[in-house]
Amino acid sequence: MDFDRAGLAEFLRRRREALTPADVGLPAGSRRRTSGLRREEVALLAQMSTDYYSRLEQQRGPHPSEQMLTALARALHLSLDERDHLFRLAGQHAPGRRSASDHVGPGMLRIVDRLADTPAMVVNSAGETLLQTMPAKALVGDETHFEGVARSIAYRWFTDPATRQRFPADDHDHHARAHTARLRAAVTTEGPDSRAAVIADALLAESPEFASLWKEHDVNVRLTDQRKRLLHPELGLIEVFCQTLFDPDANQGLLVYTATPGTVSHEKLAMLSAVSV
Repeated sequence: MDFDRAGLAEFLRRRREALTPADVGLPAGSRRRTSGLRREEVALLAQMSTDYYSRLEQQRGPHPSEQMLTALARALHLSLDERDHLFRLAGQHAPGRRSASDHVGPGMLRIVDRLADTPAMVVNSAGETLLQTMPAKALVGDETHFEGVARSIAYRWFTDPATRQRFPADDHDHHARAHTARLRAAVTTEGPDSRAAVIADALLAESPEFASLWKEHDVNVRLTDQRKRLLHPELGLIEVFCQTLFDPDANQGLLVYTATPGTVSHEKLAMLSAVSV
């Protein structure tokens, strides 16, 4: 597919001008001459340099990678059709929509934007974390930087001992069963060619514990139980409630962590902004 530099530049500019700071959870500020976002604001949201983004709008930027395009789609709150159009303008095939999509829709993004001071994260059916607020990264660690099958919390649970260190030992068996059940349900729903199936196959080959639980064919234990106990490396034990908003069209869940007001755990959640991720 051809790289349409002019079309990409115009599309990015039009989408940027159509958004307001309030649309993406940013303060309006003062002395704003236009109603749209500034280039530096889009760059900030997409976690790229302002110079890189500016060159894309000026038709002189490099060929953006899939990772960069995905970041731009989120920063500009693109719909799936708009995201696919963005990829085609950049000369790339749009990601598949069949299952476990990495695309976080505008509606979900607007909710996350308003949870900037709350531990919240968006996950797909394969257990891959697509988006986290800063308090969520401080609470459970940055789960968005993994690659391959390691992107899935289910895979990491059975292969990376550090993953379990975030939870009390007494809860490990429940989490192992819950991750297995969730993955089993995803494979059944999405089929043998899904990302969930790839993760399950990898675990069957690498983890005897997972293989044993897989044989039980349990789909009743929910991954997103409301009450969770977390072990923070600096704050210690934190007891939270995990509420989930499910988007059936995208097959994604928004997990929001809260604690009962007046408790020690509530005070610890308020301290997350002061501790390192």
